[in-house]
Amino acid sequence: MSVDSPREIGERIAAHRRARRLTQTGLAAAAHVSYATVRSVERGARRPSDDVLEAIADALHVDAAQLRTGYVGAERRVHRALPALSEAIVGYDLPLGPPIRPPGQLADEIATATGWRLSAQYGRIAHAAPGLLADAIRYVHTAPGAEHRYAARMLASAARTADALAYKHGAHDLSARLIDLMRWAADRAADPLVQATASYVRTETFFAARAHAAGLVSLERAVDAAPPPTGRTEAAVLGALHMRAAVVAGRAGSADAADTHLARARELGDQVEREGTYLGTTFGPASVRIHEVSVAVSLGPEHVDRALRAAHAWKPNTDLPAERRSGYYIELARAQEWAGRPTDAFDSLKAARAVAPQHTREHPWAREVARNLRRFHRSDAESLSHFARWVGAA
Repeated sequence: MSVDSPREIGERIAAHRRARRLTQTGLAAAAHVSYATVRSVERGARRPSDDVLEAIADALHVDAAQLRTGYVGAERRVHRALPALSEAIVGYDLPLGPPIRPPGQLADEIATATGWRLSAQYGRIAHAAPGLLADAIRYVHTAPGAEHRYAARMLASAARTADALAYKHGAHDLSARLIDLMRWAADRAADPLVQATASYVRTETFFAARAHAAGLVSLERAVDAAPPPTGRTEAAVLGALHMRAAVVAGRAGSADAADTHLARARELGDQVEREGTYLGTTFGPASVRIHEVSVAVSLGPEHVDRALRAAHAWKPNTDLPAERRSGYYIELARAQEWAGRPTDAFDSLKAARAVAPQHTREHPWAREVARNLRRFHRSDAESLSHFARWVGAA
């Protein structure tokens, strides 16, 4: 059950509707519900059912979890989609005929799904990803010679988006298989930037196995193989590798390596100058600053002051993807909890949930911090108890 009142849900819906410059009549038409339903929901006179909530969320181009805090339909859709993803990729090396979608439509839909990944809208990805993967695989096998590399780049992007579902929801074996598919596609794209991006994503397998030393070796090889940073895209791809290498080095307990990679990422961030998304990865000065907090937290509680200094009087701009902003607040909450600042830690968890509820709900560190706050700070407000139940830490 949602902890939100019908009025709170209605106010969120109304805010998103106005942001999209829709009237209530326009929203009703887009969602295929009655005007009376939209009006009563926005006034708080009616709690929307799951079906109505999802229809309104789709019309507003947001995930339903952004409208109702306790909504878990997206998680159910994700877990139902995992077997379909496995089926879609099991014969990826076998030609099974032409894709259903024409190449232009397939490219557009994969790009849309990439946007959903960056904004942590996993429920929407779950609906689309199996079909997109199946068509992207078929396109690789049937594309004319001149289009083959283009098709392979599309498949690498589709596999990465599908991997977000598997990895974030704990299906690490499936995640590893999707990453293998991404690397297979990247090799066929014969594009060193796509190959570098695949190496960046491959680090998830090392995170999942806690094999941080091996992960650092893998990333440092990718850094050596990456194209020189002669342009903005090349600098961003290389900078992202250094950012991730810094975090992996921190988790491996190598502070010197972490600092070296972070310093190089900072230089490349300055070279890129402005934040942007490059081959599906966000990079720029703000991302580097977020990773300064990540590296300090990865190094452990004895580096908590460093994490808090990096975060002092700063917060990520709303132009950054929701998943990255949510991750920042979760890691900051961990540092604040270590520092004995439970109120600040809970505020950061709430900020993470407001930005990307599905990402926060599935993040093990969000559960860990919420569990610790309840265990060691018995005077918590009732809202913390609600949050802990929602995130699965109760």
